[in-house]
Amino acid sequence: MTQQAIRPDLSVILADDRRRSLNAILTTIAAAAAIGSAFVYAGAFDPRRYADALPTILQLAADATPPDFSRWAKWGQPLLETLSMSIAGTVLGILAALPLGAIAARNIAPQPWLGGTARLFLSILRSIPGLIWGVIFVAAVGFGPLPGILALASHSTGMIGKFFAETMEHVDPGPGDALRSCGVSRLGVLRFSVLPQILPRLVDVAVYRWEHNLRAATTLGLVGAGGLGLEIVTAFHLFEYREASALIIVLLGLVTAINLIGAHIRARLLRKA
Repeated sequence: MTQQAIRPDLSVILADDRRRSLNAILTTIAAAAAIGSAFVYAGAFDPRRYADALPTILQLAADATPPDFSRWAKWGQPLLETLSMSIAGTVLGILAALPLGAIAARNIAPQPWLGGTARLFLSILRSIPGLIWGVIFVAAVGFGPLPGILALASHSTGMIGKFFAETMEHVDPGPGDALRSCGVSRLGVLRFSVLPQILPRLVDVAVYRWEHNLRAATTLGLVGAGGLGLEIVTAFHLFEYREASALIIVLLGLVTAINLIGAHIRARLLRKA
């Protein structure tokens, strides 16, 4: 190939590289402008907003010290309500998200329109905040842990389903293609090829979501779902900051326990892999 034939190709490559660099610079400038505008709009650069922030936080910390565990005997039922909401809501979310995620995955969906419908449904579920789901289900089934379970399950289905679908889309297609060539059905490919590859990742997502739902279950106390959240809010409303700090410590202990359980499950799965 002559030098004259090479030069046009090189100029095209250099022009394309310059265009990509310009696009990257413009995208970075636009993103920086959007982020800066968000901070300005929120008043993050206004020093007057921070004038009393530190003294207020220190005073609140002083009022909440030492934590008051004197009413610990009455926290049993709220604690069980929070645990039941987080566990049941997570389990229901996983059970619903697994088939929906498989349908939403582009490499597994039996029909493109069905996958698109599943992705839209999952998007709707996770677009509605958990507190809004709580208000809806409190109005539908009344007060107590049940609306909290349904609210957590609804939002969890949308989030976990998205993670499951994206994880399934990145599996190695080789084992699945081999099974299909032997006449194995889509369900069989999902069972014997896809799930074994993504099981550790699915456990990571499930444990993370359980931890998230434990914290989210406390906020649902604001709308009548009970649990530790209601106790914490009540303590703050009564200016019982020491009791509130004790309840927050209990919540942190629960989250830490879930993290340890998740680490143990992941370690066992990795040993078996």
